[in-house]
Amino acid sequence: MKKYSRETSVGIFVLIGLLCVGYLTVKLGRMELLSDKGYTVHARFTSITGLRVGAEVEIAGVPVGRVAGITLAPDKPVAVVSLRMQEGVHLTDDVIASVKTSGLIGDKYIKLSPGGSPEQLGEGDEITETESAIDIESLISKYVFGGV
Repeated sequence: MKKYSRETSVGIFVLIGLLCVGYLTVKLGRMELLSDKGYTVHARFTSITGLRVGAEVEIAGVPVGRVAGITLAPDKPVAVVSLRMQEGVHLTDDVIASVKTSGLIGDKYIKLSPGGSPEQLGEGDEITETESAIDIESLISKYVFGGV
């Protein structure tokens, strides 16, 4: 009888451990399960060096979305970035999307600078004004080798 109670206790302990690992995987991996609220907009950049899927999208330093996908445009050699915005965040059609770095060598993220237009973007619309990432390596090499 004691053998079964010990095995049951170990089984429950292992099950609780697996649930904790699953929870931490979702939380630390910044995954959103069962949360399909919001809308997706797209932006075209000439360079998104260092930007990853899952990176934050911010307005005035406040996270308002995530990078949902990165693809290459079929018509031009530019990157098309899909931004999944939270429900309740309203973007105007003259918003400016910029690829920024948090800190000197930190992660890349998208910074949105709102405009003043009354027209709002909706599901599947495109942000037309974009600023690509600054390539620090090329700037340093230009400076070192006298290209500046």
